[in-house]
Amino acid sequence: MNILGFSTGMYGWNERYWLDYKKEASWEDIFRDCAEAGVDAVELDPSPNLVKLAKSFGLSVSSAYVGLQLHEAALDVEKDIMPVARRLSEAGGKDLVVNADPKGGWGVSLPKTEDEFKRQGDHLSQIAIAAGTLGLKVSMHNHADDKHNAEGDLRSVIEYSSPEVGLCIDTGWAYVAGYDPIEWIQKYPDRLHTFHLRNQKGRIPTEDLIDGEINMRKLIHVLKDIRYKGWLTLELWHREDNHPQRTMVEDTRISIDYLKQMIQEIE
Repeated sequence: MNILGFSTGMYGWNERYWLDYKKEASWEDIFRDCAEAGVDAVELDPSPNLVKLAKSFGLSVSSAYVGLQLHEAALDVEKDIMPVARRLSEAGGKDLVVNADPKGGWGVSLPKTEDEFKRQGDHLSQIAIAAGTLGLKVSMHNHADDKHNAEGDLRSVIEYSSPEVGLCIDTGWAYVAGYDPIEWIQKYPDRLHTFHLRNQKGRIPTEDLIDGEINMRKLIHVLKDIRYKGWLTLELWHREDNHPQRTMVEDTRISIDYLKQMIQEIE
């Protein structure tokens, strides 16, 4: 399986730093830890200063993540998306990941209507057309933690958006919403652009990819079957309720080594 490498989102690193020290981490701290953990690239809004700092630690930029109220009527693609898209293109990244933010705001998550799911699809299509001029792939990141919104968000891509719009399957959130993320991969291989990889025990994230109820070994086998060639992006999440026993550096390294082992075995 010819993947691009191993990347990581930034949220989990910031959360762990806050858990340990009750303050925000510096970008230098995060990038140093990512490099020590064996990460090849990072997912972030790649401002020139951050790109330069990341590169000083041997890290490239895989992708950028933008959260938007895609279901709402107003979307200004030039204002809300294209500045990040241009920075991503200039940094050499290829995946623009767009989150379908919850209706009502974070911590509320009201049920979206079918018209709102259709509007999401139309907005994603507009974004894909604009970002495509820069050579970027656009994918929707699933973040809903309930079946109604998770299924509707998925439908907004599969049924209501143009074929250029893909999926960034977040394995953790899919599982929390009641779905097997592996089934999504098998069902929609042509729409799969990238991942956020996290394992779960029910609604609680596990501290590494190995432990948990999602069969990561099977997931890697399925990726081989569909000839996946993108990034494997980790989104580990250490919280008070999962009582992490190791550092984020250790758990990221353990998880990457496990993925490498699985890839070697199937080859």
